Amino acid sequence: MKILLLENIRSMQNVGALFRNCDGAGFQKVILTGYTPFPPRGEISKTALWSEESIDWEYFQDTTSCLQDLKKSGYQLYSIELDDSAIDYKELYQNTPKKIVFILWNEVFWVSKKTLEISDKIIMIPMLWKKESLNVSVAWGIVMYATVS
Repeated sequence: MKILLLENIRSMQNVGALFRNCDGAGFQKVILTGYTPFPPRGEISKTALWSEESIDWEYFQDTTSCLQDLKKSGYQLYSIELDDSAIDYKELYQNTPKKIVFILWNEVFWVSKKTLEISDKIIMIPMLWKKESLNVSVAWGIVMYATVS
């Protein structure tokens, strides 16, 4: 099973877009953690186009304990983040573990250090000009389709 975990995402519109992206690529579950807003919310549904009703989702206040439980259940944890140890997302193409959790970040504070320490791999999208990152839902769309086989 492929899962997306959202760590402290602020924007309800981004949360909705992430649900919609997951639905489009056949991801089965979204886990929302910390202060990430969760359904039912009109602001999420507006962007999700009600995909939050077709995808299994759960909310956990504590990201770290949730990730530790997933790891104990045999999931590989891949954070999407700029980091010196990060690999290019293109290396995932058709080499993605069957039980995987992708972790997305808060666009201001990035993936937490604790989460990066727990992660099995860190992946990134190379940025070619001045900006260091893309909008979280755009970045997820790129990485997500690199993992669909």
